[in-house]
Amino acid sequence: MEMYYSKEHEWVKIKDGVASVGISEHAAHELGDITFVELPQVGKTVKQFDVLAGIESVKAASDIYAPLSGKVIKVNEALEGTPEIVNEAAEEAGWIAWLEPADLSEVKNLMSKEEYDNYLKGLA
Repeated sequence: MEMYYSKEHEWVKIKDGVASVGISEHAAHELGDITFVELPQVGKTVKQFDVLAGIESVKAASDIYAPLSGKVIKVNEALEGTPEIVNEAAEEAGWIAWLEPADLSEVKNLMSKEEYDNYLKGLA
């Protein structure tokens, strides 16, 4: 399954018409120990690159942006009690929300894993 990444370090995986969204391992590492994830409301509609959720760590608080436009259909409630799941598995169990995508062609505005890895090298 292909993952796509944004310049703000979010990822999206699309399967069976549902987009799961989270932050990249790089972002989780940069944030340090994550202490709180502000989950979006189910039913919330977002445009691509609008604020979707919030995340706080011992170092900083950041917004999480929607990599695709769509409607939130599920949130990862496990993060309410154990936000450190994002540190342990940012690109797997640490997903933030599932979206019903409005327009799958928006992935063209995102990066492949290889492009994202090259983008990270440019930031170093």
